[in-house]
Amino acid sequence: MKNEMTRAMLMMLFAMLILPGMDAIAKYLSNSVSAGQVSFARFFFQSIFMLPLLYWTRGRWQTSNLKFHALRGALIACATLFFFRGLAYLPIADAISIFFIEPMLVTLLSVVILGESVGWRRLVAIAVGFVGALIVIRPSFTSVGWPVLLPVAAALCFSFYILLTRSLSAAESPVRMQFLAGLSGMVVTSLALTVGTASNIDALTVSWISLNQLFWLGLLGILGTVGHLFVVYAYRRAPVSILAPFQYVEIISATILGWMFFLDFPDTSTWIGILLIVGSGLFIFYREHHFGIRR
Repeated sequence: MKNEMTRAMLMMLFAMLILPGMDAIAKYLSNSVSAGQVSFARFFFQSIFMLPLLYWTRGRWQTSNLKFHALRGALIACATLFFFRGLAYLPIADAISIFFIEPMLVTLLSVVILGESVGWRRLVAIAVGFVGALIVIRPSFTSVGWPVLLPVAAALCFSFYILLTRSLSAAESPVRMQFLAGLSGMVVTSLALTVGTASNIDALTVSWISLNQLFWLGLLGILGTVGHLFVVYAYRRAPVSILAPFQYVEIISATILGWMFFLDFPDTSTWIGILLIVGSGLFIFYREHHFGIRR
């Protein structure tokens, strides 16, 4: 049991270290390839990479929960599209920090959708986390306007995705879940690109890509596929309350990549906002782990 827990934590840590690499590539390509096309490539390569793994594990893609898998794929596709579009305007660390209101949104949605009870302490933590997000958003909103809210939209979509993942993971294999998510995500983004190209929507247009861009898109697909597969396997080996705090390692990795490749580094006020978001998120995980869902 102890070894399983250790493996799960190492899997989660590895995933959080490599996933910001996907965001760095998306930001690098944002001036030449539309967010819709980058999102499509992310799910296209995930489907390709997962297909032999599905065969190797003797997994079947057929399932009675196909409509829920399709919805799950559509949610992660929308979250990816919103987030990648936001990276065209924001530093990676800022975008990810804003995105991390997701644990608070999941808690609120659990109350609304699942009827779970949440005590006043957790509600205060949620409020503090949102204040932290506003601190990060405020200066960026002054300079870039409404696009700063794109990571918020991504977090909302991802929160529904997490709730659906939790309900499906008990009965579905991780390989099948990731394959179907990639397949349905690819369908959703291809439809968005079709409409966007016909309507001349910049974020959803299709353009010819070079071999160099194809290489980066393929690498983005590998990082996304491997990272999220490790996350799913980690959650099958350890409770959410143990692994969830590891998510915040992603902010550290994103800050390093943003500084190395784009010369972006959070200022003092942004760090204050990040600390409030991380602190409130960790408090929520602590309360869930030690006291259950009702306090």
